Amino acid sequence: MAITVTRPRLNLAEKIYLPSIIGGLLITLKHIFRQITGQTKVTMQYPEQKWDAQLPAWYRGAPTLVSNEEGRDKCVGCQLCEFICPPRAITIHPEEIPADERWGKVEKRPKSFDIDMIRCIYCGLCEEVCPEQAIYLRKDYSITGLTRAEMVHDIHKLRELGGEMKGLVNKWNDKK
Repeated sequence: MAITVTRPRLNLAEKIYLPSIIGGLLITLKHIFRQITGQTKVTMQYPEQKWDAQLPAWYRGAPTLVSNEEGRDKCVGCQLCEFICPPRAITIHPEEIPADERWGKVEKRPKSFDIDMIRCIYCGLCEEVCPEQAIYLRKDYSITGLTRAEMVHDIHKLRELGGEMKGLVNKWNDKK
């Protein structure tokens, strides 16, 4: 059974949209007045002014690799971040550490570690799943490149961007 909906009767002002037009003009005039008097600032002059001071603590930026105080990688090449990455932006090729070296107990390290920043959705799952705290999301929102190849960050670029992180790293702990 069909339901009939009766349309409301409109007066002449409503038929020619006069109240809506006047309401929109009043809102525009209010914004212009606030802009002229300096009450609000609408536009940020981007290259000169940046959001860095106003970024919230929970902001998730680009993922990077960090090293410890001695310059050794925290990454153990477990590939958990590669498996959890929804867009498959991370590619890791692990290699074994020879048993005769001091850190042979670690078993493996990343031979290559690439993150395709074009595919990355900045979800933060790689940071959450990392057992060694090797991946951190830095507060960066302007990642640019002229080619697709420039947007694939390899292990050297990720180390350069990530820097050094202080604190206990389970990978290099002799007691572990």
